[in-house]
Amino acid sequence: MKDLSQHNPNCVSNPNHNLFGIPTSEENAKLIILPVPWEVTVSYGAGTARAPESILKASHHMDIYDDELPDEWKAGFYLQPCEKKILMKSDYLRREAELYIDYISKGDDVKDNRFMTKSLNEVNEGSAFLNQWVYEQCMRLLSQHKLVGLLGGDHSTPLGYMKALAETKGSYGILQIDAHCDLRKTYEGFNYSHAGIMYNALQVIPQIEKLVQIGVRDYSQEEYRYIQESNGRVQTYFEKEIRHRQLRGENWHQTTQEIIAAIPQQVYISFDIDGLDRSLCPDTGTPVPGGFQLEELYLLFSGIL
Repeated sequence: MKDLSQHNPNCVSNPNHNLFGIPTSEENAKLIILPVPWEVTVSYGAGTARAPESILKASHHMDIYDDELPDEWKAGFYLQPCEKKILMKSDYLRREAELYIDYISKGDDVKDNRFMTKSLNEVNEGSAFLNQWVYEQCMRLLSQHKLVGLLGGDHSTPLGYMKALAETKGSYGILQIDAHCDLRKTYEGFNYSHAGIMYNALQVIPQIEKLVQIGVRDYSQEEYRYIQESNGRVQTYFEKEIRHRQLRGENWHQTTQEIIAAIPQQVYISFDIDGLDRSLCPDTGTPVPGGFQLEELYLLFSGIL
C-alpha cells in the first residue's frame, strides 16, 4: 500500500492517479466516493450521469492545499471507477422516460397506451434495482469502516445509501442544501423520482430523526403542506426567510448556529448543486437568482465539524 505521506502535493498531477492526482486506492483511502451515473427521472436538462468522470478529470487541475487543514488530504480519498452497467441502464431508461414524459405532458392517459405503461414500469423497476445496488455497495464499504460519499447522477440516487447508514449507524438526521424540497410523493408517475428522494427516505427509514432543509426556493403546495404536518420532523429554512433575517440585521453565523442546533448528533449531508447561487438557466444561459455562496456553506460545514 502506497504511503500517502511521501506524496509531493506540489508536483504536477499524474493523470493515472485518482482525485487531484493523488495516488490513492480503495485500500489506503479513508473516504470512498461512490459514483452513481444515473439520471433516469430528471425532468429538466440532462448530463449529470457523466458528472463523476468530468469531476475526476477537472480535479487534476486543482491544488489540494488548505491552510486550515494542510495535511487532511493524507487521510486519502478515492473516487471509484464508474460502473458501466449502471450508466448503460441509465442511458436506456432515460430515453424511455423522455418518451413517457413527452406523452403525459400532452395530457394523455398512460392507461390508454400499453407502450407508455411498459416504459413507466421499466423505469420504476430500474430505479428499484438502482436503489438495491447502491445499498449493497455502501454496506460493503461501511462494513470496512470507510467514510462514504455518493456522487450522482440525479438526486434520486442516495436512497440505498441512506438505508445502509440507518442499518450501520442507527438514528441520524439529514441536512439538505437544495433549491427544492424533494418531498413529492410521486412525480410524473415515477416511484423514485429525484423530486421525491426525501419523501421516500422519510417514509421507509424510521431512523431518520429529522430533516433540516436550507435554501429552498421552489416548492409545491403539497410539499409545503407536508412540512407543516410533519410535527417538526421536517424543518425548512426557506431562502426568502434566510434573506429576510439578514435584512433585519441577523448575520449568517447566528443563522448557522440555529441550523446546527436543530440537527441530531449524527448527520448525513445532502447537497444538490442548485443550492448554490448564480445557477444558469439551461435555455437562456442567464443567471437564476438565489442560492448560497460557497463561503456561506463553508462556514456552515465548519460549524458542524
